[in-house]
Parts: sequence; structure tokens; C-alpha cells
Amino acid sequence: MNAPTPLTRLVPEIHQREVPAALIAALKTHFGERCSTALVVREQHGRDESSFQAPPPAAVVFAESTADVALAVALAAEHAVPVIPFGVGSSLEGHLLAVQGGISIDVSRMNKVLHIHAEDLTVTVQPGVTRKQLNEEIKSTGLFFPIDPGADASLGGMAATRASGTNAVRYGTMRENVLALEVVTANGSVIRTGTRARKSSAGYDLTRLFVGSEGTLGVITEVTLRLYPLPEAISAAVCSFPSIEAAVRSTIQIIQLGIPIARVELIDANTVRMVNAHSKLGLREEPMLLMEFHGSPTGVKEQAEQVQDIASEHGGNAFEWASTPEERTRLWTARHNAYFAAVQSRPGCRAISTDTCVPISRLADCLIDSVAEADASGLPYFLVGHVGDGNFHFGYLLDPNDPRERATAEALNHKLVARALALEGTCTGEHGVGLHKMGFLVDEAGVGAVDMMRTLKRALDPGNIMNPGKIFSMPG
Repeated sequence: MNAPTPLTRLVPEIHQREVPAALIAALKTHFGERCSTALVVREQHGRDESSFQAPPPAAVVFAESTADVALAVALAAEHAVPVIPFGVGSSLEGHLLAVQGGISIDVSRMNKVLHIHAEDLTVTVQPGVTRKQLNEEIKSTGLFFPIDPGADASLGGMAATRASGTNAVRYGTMRENVLALEVVTANGSVIRTGTRARKSSAGYDLTRLFVGSEGTLGVITEVTLRLYPLPEAISAAVCSFPSIEAAVRSTIQIIQLGIPIARVELIDANTVRMVNAHSKLGLREEPMLLMEFHGSPTGVKEQAEQVQDIASEHGGNAFEWASTPEERTRLWTARHNAYFAAVQSRPGCRAISTDTCVPISRLADCLIDSVAEADASGLPYFLVGHVGDGNFHFGYLLDPNDPRERATAEALNHKLVARALALEGTCTGEHGVGLHKMGFLVDEAGVGAVDMMRTLKRALDPGNIMNPGKIFSMPG
């Protein structure tokens, strides 16, 4: 694959801080072989799924405990060296890049499910546990964790980016499902936020402060999560539509009528073609809704009948069921592989992924105009969306060595975000700000709000060592 566009062309103020040899020596003394300066290891931890490129970190520390993380952060703080947390590397917005140098702390070996409290519907895990691993370990309890961003992301990373995904329309996002955290702060101290209780009025809500902070305030080392009973019955269906607008209008009506659908995903015709080729499926190559229903057998049947009637009113056809676990898994695996199917459809390309979210009543206004712009641009793209909560993603497929294509993709993204903000939406529904959306954050939140965020950052991280250069810049 061709090299991605260097980050310095996009963010000119990025600079690399010096990492003293004394720090590397101290890390090697304390961690031995678990501190690596090998180029191949550093490069692996210096890239993610974004189209950006930056120099790799100076070293990678493989932490196996909270004490390891605390020690590594304390040593970095002594030398004013940046620290970048690393889970599985699935970020789409450049969160993992060492844009100011520093060390990467890999928490993937912190992968234990620590406490399962099935009677309270809670679980406490280390940050390197992935969502699939968690659900495999708790399936005997009759419970599951529903947040499903697609990639088998680490739960620490999901908390740090306030992830959501396909089930959010029914079960919410990480914001609603994280009860408590253990966090290593910028000076190497360890704090706990929240409890296993379902609510609290005790002081500032520090848990919500760290959920979505993208590693800029601390390193998450434990996460306590809500769990849910496995539904008695699950059924999935696909339905094709004559147009994207028809599919979106159906979705809006489903949500506004209060039908408790668990998942409703939009896939445009471009993406269906790519998914068919990649996953060897025979889906109709038209705009499509992929839906899932959870509940009792009777409830699931009623929900599905209501949705089928609504879809028919909007020209929906070829309503097909997937009732067995194997059929459902095949469909959702294909949906989750849409990104990789799209990238493989244009060898050597990179994808710039958008992430806007708007109030459900404004979804059609935002999406239809954006599709028209993407079609007119001539740039290949794919479109998927968690449209049940107003969130959707374009992926513009560009030649990383063609500045004109990047300029076209960025212009499309700017127009899309401006439209979403004008409709009282957001520049990022679930991917986070990272590097790519720093300017958009000011447009969305306003200068005053971003300045308040900087005030919090300075108070909790006065040396600006926690994943610096992400979310917003820190002048001076």
C-alpha cells in the first residue's frame, strides 16, 4: 500500500519533543524486555486506521498492571515526555500517533476480566479486554455487553473515545454504560471514579470527564460496565429500497413511533456491491437497511411486522429474514467488514472517514444533500450509518499520493460537517476528535467551551504530556 499523507502537511504546528536517553534507560531498567525501542515495534504503535502519518514513538512499554502504567507515566512526567495509550490500534482519527514524540504505553496485556457481578448486571475489566473477549467470558451468565463499534476494539479505548456503534439506538453509548473507572493521572497517581451503584450525586462526575477524553487527561486502567440480559429472541432482517431517501424516511418513522428496534443500519448501493465482492454475498445492490430485533418471541414478531409495514409504505421490498445465529453473524460480519471491503475495492487507497450525527428528524436533510455532493465529486466512496440514532459515515477512497483527491475528500468532509452543525448535530458521533476534527470542535462547541476544556487539561495535566496534540491545541 502507498504511504499515507504525512501529518505535518495537515497540522503544521506539530513538533517532536526530545526523549532523553535517561528516560529510555530508566524504562529499560524497570521493564526489561517489556520496553522496546525496536523500529518495527515503534512503527506498529505509531499508526492506526487513519490516513495520517507521523514519526513513531521513541519507545513502547508493554504494561501488565496498573502499577506498571503508573510507573511509566511517573517516569515520563519527570522528563516532561508525552505518553500515548495504545489498545489494539483501531482508531480512525489519529489518536495513537506520537505527534509530539514520546512513549507509547501498550495495555493490551492488561486483558483480564476482574470481577463479574451477574446479580447486579455489572463487570469490571482491565483496559485491554476486547468486546468480543468480554462477551465470550460472560456468556454463561446469560448476560452480554451490547456496545459494538464494529472493530474488536479494547474496552479501555472504547471508553476513552466514548464509542458506540450498531446497538446504540437501543442500549446507548459508552457514556451511558461506564459506571466507574480506575485512571492513572499525569503525575503517575492512581484514582478511582464512580462506583457500581446505578446512580450517585456525590461530587463532580469525574467518570464522564474521562469517558471521551481520548487519553488526554489520564490512562484508563480499569473499567466497570453495565451488562444486559441476553434477549430471549433475536431476529435480523434486510430490506432493500428504491432510494437512500426512502430508507432514511422509513428509519425516521420507526424511531419516531417508538418501536424498540435494537439495530438499524443503512448501507448504500456502492457499499453493498463492495460487501458482496468481499464477503461473497448475494445481497440486492440497492440501498438497504439491516435491522435487528431483541425481546420475547411475541415482542420480536410484533416489532418486525410494524417495521415491515413502515418499510412497505416507503417502497421497501425483498424483506428477508435471518433468524439463525449463523445467518445473523454472517450478515453483521459483512456489515462490520464494510470498511475493509471498501478499501480493498480500490487497491492502494486510503479512506477518510466522516462521523457526523444529527437529530433524527434532520437525518434526511443532512444525508441526501451529502450523497449528492459525493456523487458529483467523482471520488469513490462508501456510506454506512447507525441511522437509528442519526449517525452515519462516508468513507472517501483516495489515492494517498494525489493531493487533488485529498483536497476533494477534505472539502466534502467540511461541507458535511458544516451541514450537520447547521442542523444542530455534531462533527463526531463516535470516532472522537483526535487530530482530524480539531478545527471542527471549535465550530461546534465555540471558543469559550474549548477554552474551558483547555483549562481542565492544564489543571489535570500541567506538563501537557497526556496524548498531546489531540482534541485541541495547547498554545504556549
